[in-house]
This record gives sequence, C-alpha cells and structure tokens, in this order.
Amino acid sequence: MNKNLQTIFHYHETTKHSQQKYARSLGYMDWASQPNPFRDYKSAEKIVLPLALNYPTPPYSLLGTSSVPVAPLCLESLSQLLQFSMGIAAWKESGGNSWAVRCNASSGNLHPTESYIIVPKISELPHADTAIYHYASKEHALELLASFQSSFFDTLPKGSFLVGLSSIAWREVWKYGERAFRYVNLDAGHAWQSFVISAQMLGWKVTRLESLHDDAVDTLLGLTQSERFFEEENGDMLFVLSPETVDKNLQIDALLRKLPKHFEGVANQLSPTMHKWDIIPQIIAATHDQEIPKAQTAALHPKRAPSRESKEVVLNRRSVHVMQSDISKLTQEQFHTVLGSVNGSLDGAKPATHLCIFIHRVDGYKNGLYILIRNETDKTDLQTLMHNDFLWEQMPLENLYLLKEDDYTFASKAISCSQEIASDGAFSLGMLCNFTNELNIYGPYRYKELYWECGAVGQQLYLEATSLGFSGTGIGCFLDDTMHSLLGLKNNRFQILYHFTVGRGFVDSRILTKPAYEERAK
Repeated sequence: MNKNLQTIFHYHETTKHSQQKYARSLGYMDWASQPNPFRDYKSAEKIVLPLALNYPTPPYSLLGTSSVPVAPLCLESLSQLLQFSMGIAAWKESGGNSWAVRCNASSGNLHPTESYIIVPKISELPHADTAIYHYASKEHALELLASFQSSFFDTLPKGSFLVGLSSIAWREVWKYGERAFRYVNLDAGHAWQSFVISAQMLGWKVTRLESLHDDAVDTLLGLTQSERFFEEENGDMLFVLSPETVDKNLQIDALLRKLPKHFEGVANQLSPTMHKWDIIPQIIAATHDQEIPKAQTAALHPKRAPSRESKEVVLNRRSVHVMQSDISKLTQEQFHTVLGSVNGSLDGAKPATHLCIFIHRVDGYKNGLYILIRNETDKTDLQTLMHNDFLWEQMPLENLYLLKEDDYTFASKAISCSQEIASDGAFSLGMLCNFTNELNIYGPYRYKELYWECGAVGQQLYLEATSLGFSGTGIGCFLDDTMHSLLGLKNNRFQILYHFTVGRGFVDSRILTKPAYEERAK
C-alpha cells in the first residue's frame, strides 16, 4: 500500500471518538496560546474595500439560475464577493467579551481558512498588470502582496480572476488536538461553498482547478516563503471566477513564471507559542499530493420557493447551541427544500457523500432512519454492506429511502457526543462517504477532498435552513464507529465524516448582536 495512504488510514483510525476515549487533545483550554483568528500582513499596502451592505442582491431562491445578471469585475463587485463569503456577518458581545461571526461556518469559530485573490488590472486598485492580494476580513480590506506583469488573463473570458484558499491548521489544533485536521478541511469546504453562493449573487461561475499540485498553489500564494510566516500555512484550493465556466484542468504555469521571488508583507504571529502534535505535520505531508481528475456530472440547481434577499440569508446564518424541540417541526415541503439543495452534485463532480438522516419532527414522515443517496453508483454496495433488514423504501423525495422506522432521539444524541442539538431539532444526519475506494482510486489528496465535500454540503444546509427561518449546526464531535455499527457497517469501505442538525435554534437574549463593520457604516 502507498505509504501516504497508510498514514491516512492510521490518522483516521487514531482520531476517532468512541465511548471509551476521545481523540487526543490537551484536555484543557490553553488560553495563553489561543491563536488570533485574523491574519494580516505587516507592511503590505492595505486597500479598504467599500461596504456592500447597501447594494441590493438577488432573491436567494434565484441563485444559480440564469435570472441573475452577470456583474462586471470591479472594486465594488470584488468587495461584495468577499464580504458575503469570508467577511464578518456580525459581532457578538457577552460578559465583557466580544467575538466575530463570519459568513463562512467554522468549527469552534476558529477560522483556519484564509483567502487570496489573483486579479488582472482593475482601475480602482493600485497594482500593475496582475496582482495577488490577501483578504483581511476584520477590516474588510485587501493587502497587496505582489504586483507583476503577466499575460495569463488574456487567455480567459473577460472579467475572470482567481481565488485561492489556504489553511492554518494550528488554529484548530490549538483546541481540538489530533482530530483538528478533519475540522480544518471541513472548514475549507464551508469556505468553498461560501464563495460559490457569493459568486452566484453576482452571476459568476466558480470552477475549481483540479490538476494542480499543492506546491503550485503554495507558490502562487507566497506560502513557500517561510521567512514571512511563524505558523505554517498550506494552500488548499484554487478557483477561477468568471462569467463563463472554464476548463477545470487550466494550468497556471504562465503566472508562476512571472511571480516575484519575494512578496510584500510579513504574516502576523498568531500565538506566542504552539503545542506540537507529531501526527498533524504527518497527515499534512501525506495529503500533499497530485490529484487524479474525477468523473464529472451535472451540477445541482435546487428548486426553491420565492425568498428574501440572498445577502440577508448569508448574513443571518448562525451555528446554534440549543434547539427548541417544541417549535422545530418542519413541513414536508420545507424538508424537501433543505435536502433538495444538496440532492446531487454541488460542483459538477460525482458526489462521494451520502446523508444518513435521523428524522425526529417532520410532517408527513415517520420518525426513523433514512438515507439520501447522492450518487446512485454506491447504492448497491451500501445495500450489501448495511444491515440486511433495512427497508430501503422509496420516499416522495427522489433518492431518499426509509431504512428503519423507530425513535432515534436518544441514539442521535448519544452518537453526537451527548449533544442535545442532535435530538431536539427536526432532523440530524451523518455524512457517509465512499472512503477506501475513493482513496485507492484517486490517491491521498482525496482525503482532504472528501472533507471539503462534506463541508460544502454543510454550508449549503446552513443557508437553506436559514432561508426558511430555521437553523443548522455542524457537529464535528461524534462517535465514529458507534454510528457505523448502527448502520451495520463493519469495515472502512464507507466512513462517516461529519454530522449536522437542523431545527429552530434558541436565541440567547443575554448575548448582544451588533452589525458588522458598524464603525464604518456610520
């Protein structure tokens, strides 16, 4: 077996939670080393972006359709894209403390994901032919890291540019220890889908470049210049945002050849000290590999009822800590809308993730265990590997099957580390991934991608629930093999990578909510 695959299988087994023990972490909160959730580059030129709060956005129900006009690439459209994807949605205050809530969901609100843009000449920005900027979400500003001449964008549709995502694993490792690499990549998936939704508000298409080695992304974003960083930062994804869909195998050699050897700005140190976990650099290295292109399919275009403005949905997305069981019931139509938004491919690649759903409070549905098959090619294998007494009864929603009628409120709570949010909402679910086959076929890099897919599905569920006046919450703490046992799975052919719950959240009146960028809006 490939050595890197061995490392991945070892890491995944080692970081499972069980009733006997949780994955290794410090076991306490080392507040003295808590990492700064905001990255900035000292001495880099900073361009404060105009706020997009007063600009109208399309109804959420129209996103992804041809009804949304294509916006030109300019300072205002860039500002809107970044504010409604990676920007701050609100500030919270309680007990003398304040913290930011962002548009992209994050485990523990720790935000390991950073974003960069690579753009052609834009008249309102002070750069030459091509430039690389870091997005500083706290100030809603761009930091100029490199400016250089390049003909790269001449080959793309007018109005095209690149977005790069990277991760600082330490931000999650600080709290979650060895299991943190899972959450880092879930958060990268949240950020990915956040950009997709924000781009759809502008009529833009997002194409992830799939034939790039991580080294190319690291180099393009300046992350290989180790003298500029205290904590390690690793490149994840590179997208083309454009009025048109572009080739996912587009190469960036023309950009790399013209890059300055040294970028401007030194990254701020996020913590005075860091606790070392040997398994984290090992898994980062093992998944740093060339990707093998995957089979493509049609991207999903969910059907929705007319709804409020898309920016209102994005800015009001929240993770909740308490679900109100007495008012969490969904109608059948609402349930179908939420699941329909992820019932198939979000990005055109064949889905590897299926949803095992505990229904607690949904009109027209019996309480029980269900499965949403997002890729029919896995259905036969799942029927063979799961409990042989499961019903597999087709439901009104395409690809949704009843496996077993029962009350799963206790089981769902117990599996989600005794968290009542898993049992007190309308439904909760585990994201079940085609695991060993995907890794063996596509290589070690696929491990990160499976989590990215789960994170993207989670972000979409967040937004869909919010659009209906409900709440969603991702659950990273769950008992891995207890869930597998409940499904009848006895090996790692399929693995649960993420849990999620939807219901009506409790609003704590003791916590004050303040608008984002309030001091600039005055």
